Formats: sequence, structure tokens, C-alpha cells
Amino acid sequence: GAPSRYTFDPAHPVPTIGASESGFIEGAAHQQEPSPIAGSAGSLRRPLAARSDVLVFETEPLAHDVEITGAIDVRLWISSSALDTDFTAKLLEIYPPNEDYPRGYHMNLVDAIIRARYRDGFDQDRLMEPGQVYQVRIALPPTSNLFQAGHRIRLDIASSNFPRYDVNPNTGEPMGRHTRTLQAQNTVYHDRLRPSHAVLPIIPPG
Repeated sequence: GAPSRYTFDPAHPVPTIGASESGFIEGAAHQQEPSPIAGSAGSLRRPLAARSDVLVFETEPLAHDVEITGAIDVRLWISSSALDTDFTAKLLEIYPPNEDYPRGYHMNLVDAIIRARYRDGFDQDRLMEPGQVYQVRIALPPTSNLFQAGHRIRLDIASSNFPRYDVNPNTGEPMGRHTRTLQAQNTVYHDRLRPSHAVLPIIPPG
């Protein structure tokens, strides 16, 4: 299919909601942005999936329970207008709508990140050529979860998850010594020759 594109603005990163190292809420949490108004109703808060800089890939409601146990391997074919940028991956279980969560409950399970300059290993610092397509791997840590029938399996791809991960300024300057930030036009490909995908450790029933 046609590639998916979005603008990553380091000045407005995707916020960390939950996760084991967020420093705020540990574990799973409904993936919606904090309310800009203290004490306002949850219905006013925007789901992270509604952001234009979050790519959402999800299944149809599952016909039967699906168990995954193990590590998750995400392989992406990407390009960027920047010399360096980040790509994040987050695995979620999506609960059907209910009275408390009319748009469903979006539960985070595991997430990880790759900085493009380290796509070939942390011992190799290689900037990108804008517009050139590269393959990157995002290794999500092991997890075990039973996705119930009627729920959905979802994978979110973005370029930030702050403050869990430092925000990439997109400039390609030396790490920790950037002098400015740039917006990046990032692209994820998912066609026959560049089949971005995730490998899930599905456990057969019984």
C-alpha cells in the first residue's frame, strides 16, 4: 500500500502515558493525553491514537483469544527528511467501548525505540541521507498477554515517547550537544518490496 507519512515536531513530542520507566505512572494506563485543564473530565482528553504524528495499525476484533509470550520484533522500512530521527513502537491491547470508556480502553503493554543513527548498531554512528529508504529494527522486550476475543491487537509507530525517551532534535548534531531542533517529515513503507511488520510470539491454543 501507499506509505504512511507524518510530521515529527520535537517541540510537541508524544507523551509517555504509563510504562515501567515513565517516572509518573508505572505499568498499564489508558493511552490518552493529559488534560490541559486540571480536574477536567476524561472525555475531553484526546487519545494518543488521534494525534497526527502517531501511526496506528490494528487488527479487527479478534474472533478468539490470542496469547503472546516472548519478545516482539518490529521491522520497519523508513525514510526521513532529517539526518537523524527516532522511531518508536508500542504494542497495545484495545478493549471494546464500555460505559466508562466510550471509545474503548487502550492499554499499553511494551514499547521501545530506535535512533536512526544507530540503526546498524550502537558502535556505529551513521547519519541518514534525506529521502533514502532504510530498514530499522525495534526490539520490544518480552511480555506475556492474553488478548481476549472481541479485543484488538494494536501497534503504534511514532518518533517520540517523552519523558521515557529523550526527544531527538532531528538535526544530526553530536548527541547531547544540539543547538536547535528541526521538524522531520518521516515515512514508514508497507508495500510488497518494503513490508514493514511486527513478529509476535503467538502461543498455539492448548
